[in-house]
Amino acid sequence: MSTIEPDRPRPAVVLLSGGLDSATVLADAVSQGYACFALTVDYGQRHQAELAAATRVAQSLGVVQHRVMRIDLRSIGGSALTDSEIEVPTIPSSGIPVTYVPARNTLFLALALGWAEVLQAGDLFIGVNAVDYSGYPDCRPAFIDHFQALANVATKAGVEGHPIRIKAPLQHMSKADIVREANRLGLDTGISWSCYDPTPDGKHCGLCDSCRLRSKGYQEAGLPDPTLYAARP
Repeated sequence: MSTIEPDRPRPAVVLLSGGLDSATVLADAVSQGYACFALTVDYGQRHQAELAAATRVAQSLGVVQHRVMRIDLRSIGGSALTDSEIEVPTIPSSGIPVTYVPARNTLFLALALGWAEVLQAGDLFIGVNAVDYSGYPDCRPAFIDHFQALANVATKAGVEGHPIRIKAPLQHMSKADIVREANRLGLDTGISWSCYDPTPDGKHCGLCDSCRLRSKGYQEAGLPDPTLYAARP
């Protein structure tokens, strides 16, 4: 590995799904002066529109590099986001919803951790949130804390005393707080994508849990929602 020159911007890997949260995290990292390397994962998700959104966000924020990695989580199934036989729910339910993708964030962070180590990046950003969220276990602070402990012992950088820091700046923020933060950062949130079940004409369905959370955030923030919904959440 080459040595990073001290007068150059610090490199950071940012997981970028194309959603509101990850776009806000990327904008935040850029505003802090990081040289951002954005990582998007095409895992066979039915809502492929978020991949195009990730490209738009990466281009608009001027990342150093945007890389799309492909893993096929359809082969294990178990989620409405990867299995066409499981319907995306339109009514909120108790417990962990069927839109939870088994091991998704564990895999995403592992891929990002490997890239961060190659880049000699000291920071890895992820846009998980555990306030206004769907209840996914891999979005909780406990998950981030335990993955940080793993990163410290599973990498050459960590073993040699230069651990890669896992940063989740949105994890204790409400969706309204995130909308306000995106607005403060000057992010064009209209280019982001949240919907799990897009309509054929390219609109947010307005009925899935992700659409409801997105709409709720704008309403509570008191800011205009640029999202085109097929049905009002």
